[in-house]
Amino acid sequence: MPGNSENTPAARQVSDAPSPRRLLSTEKVYEGRIWDVVSDSFKLSDEGDALVRDYIDHPGAVAVLPMNDAGEVLLLKQYRHPVGMDLWEIPAGLLDVEGEDFVVGAARELAEEADLIANTWNVLVDFFNSPGSSSEAIRIYLARGLTEVPHHELHQRTDEEAEIELHWIPLEEAVAGVLEGRLHNPSAVVGILAAAAAKADGFAGLRPSDAPWPAHPSQR
Repeated sequence: MPGNSENTPAARQVSDAPSPRRLLSTEKVYEGRIWDVVSDSFKLSDEGDALVRDYIDHPGAVAVLPMNDAGEVLLLKQYRHPVGMDLWEIPAGLLDVEGEDFVVGAARELAEEADLIANTWNVLVDFFNSPGSSSEAIRIYLARGLTEVPHHELHQRTDEEAEIELHWIPLEEAVAGVLEGRLHNPSAVVGILAAAAAKADGFAGLRPSDAPWPAHPSQR
């Protein structure tokens, strides 16, 4: 039936791709504690007028969906000040250590925020958090084969992270939370729905942990 095959030429063409445009100038207009705002002047075509766009210059981030042997996923509750809400999220963090391997960064966040170590890693999904206003690229990993961080190596959480609460939930219940509008964190929403889709073939179709990530700012 039309539209059912992922191997048709049309299906293969539905893929995001780099699209270089003529950059006329770039200027940092705001320097923040974590990320900056830049203003670019560019042309869509040689004949077109110059356009100016301001956006957040972001180092990118990784997130981790931990899954135990029972098929439950780990969510953590954390206060987010810009929206004034406690959100159920998954472990995540900035890729702000220059040259750090993406999986190493993800493993660090898993240990610091969830007190867990994983021996099986797969790429679950890649996405842009808000491509109209930020260069932030996020990669979500599925982490399995979990063990606890030794007590003497536990990370001391501070500030908002000090209030983190951890909760294991069946994947199906997490999906229901997304579809019923009870979960809003983008990495959690995307990761949960991607895991539900990947479960159909027992996660056999997932990419390896070192799969290329050309959308990350360091690779562009």
